[in-house]
Amino acid sequence: QVQLVESGGGLVQTGGSLRLSCAPSGRPFRNSGMGWFRQAPGKEREYVASIWWTSVSGSYADSVKGRFTISKDNAKNTVFLQMNSLKPEDTAVYYCALVADYGDYVRRVFRSWGQGTQVTVSS
Repeated sequence: QVQLVESGGGLVQTGGSLRLSCAPSGRPFRNSGMGWFRQAPGKEREYVASIWWTSVSGSYADSVKGRFTISKDNAKNTVFLQMNSLKPEDTAVYYCALVADYGDYVRRVFRSWGQGTQVTVSS
């Protein structure tokens, strides 16, 4: 059973930056895709970004394109989400997710989830 552990959340002012990290334990990142999702109070969980283990660059939701960057360190089995120019509407619990099937990855159907880390952007 893979466990995903997120870190790096916190409180930041509008325009600030945070970097989230996610490390899957019990399973190497190889042959899988990693993604970030978020859920704001009263809203459904939404896709933020994802990257396949052999990819050089990731995919992004329109709402974060140009501000967030997903990256990975395969040697350290860790995925990062660099969040710049943060806005109050980015406030949410951010979840790391993993999927081993490329078809599911393309459809953004992730199978394993972390517990989430809170990101709060003050205005």
